[in-house]
Amino acid sequence: MLNLISGLLPIGEKLVDKLIPDPQAKQKALQQLKKMEQDGSLKRMEAEFADKDSARQREMAISTSEHSPWLNKIITSLLALGIVGLAFSLFAVILFLEVTPANKDILIFLLGNLTTLVGLVCSYYFGSSVGSKDKTEEIKGLMKK
Repeated sequence: MLNLISGLLPIGEKLVDKLIPDPQAKQKALQQLKKMEQDGSLKRMEAEFADKDSARQREMAISTSEHSPWLNKIITSLLALGIVGLAFSLFAVILFLEVTPANKDILIFLLGNLTTLVGLVCSYYFGSSVGSKDKTEEIKGLMKK
């Protein structure tokens, strides 16, 4: 995925070079990119990428290892399916069953927590839309400046 030795700066410079044809706008974007490197924004982005990549690499190594027990190979998927299943079950309980007001508050609290976990599961398996959104906004900001 991302080579942390080379970092994000060379990638950003290549993107700016290819995406911005105007020399003045290109120079401003490169200055902004250098500023991001100096204030640590690029290092934070690299750390986020490395964190997600290491989790995925770990799971791939376990699932392809012939020495891993079968439970270790499927536990992440089972937990993800369990979280999603529990969230939908609580949706059904709240929608279709009559729940007392005292229990309803507890169920809604649990549903909020499970919904957050479902978001994390989706982020793990399908990529983080928040990170993509942040990267898109930063690139747009660089292109405007």
